[in-house]
Amino acid sequence: MTHALHLTVQHPHPGLAIATIVGDVDMQTAPTLRSGALEIIQQGHPRLVLDLAQVGFCDSAGLSAIIGIWHAAQEAGGSLSLAAVPDRLMRMLSMTGVDSLLPVHATATDVTDSPRASAKR
Repeated sequence: MTHALHLTVQHPHPGLAIATIVGDVDMQTAPTLRSGALEIIQQGHPRLVLDLAQVGFCDSAGLSAIIGIWHAAQEAGGSLSLAAVPDRLMRMLSMTGVDSLLPVHATATDVTDSPRASAKR
């Protein structure tokens, strides 16, 4: 496991941000993910997509950060979606029931191309 987490952000539509996460999300890096995502939401992008295609590992601290981000997005009148979720994290989402709360998409493009994203432009 590495203890570096990188977050890059794109804004394809007003109010919508896609945060691409690169690295492992664990006890060391989960606070970085959470604070970065909360900053994006506070900057006026309450609809957030976490692109997890480049996440190698995610533990319970990472899952807790994702749940916290979901709550913050909801409080801001927005939403949180996940894209390209690694298999191991998908199993954790399913076992905990979190997959019933968060929309999961094959790719971030699937989210931006959805009718809902187009309607919010």
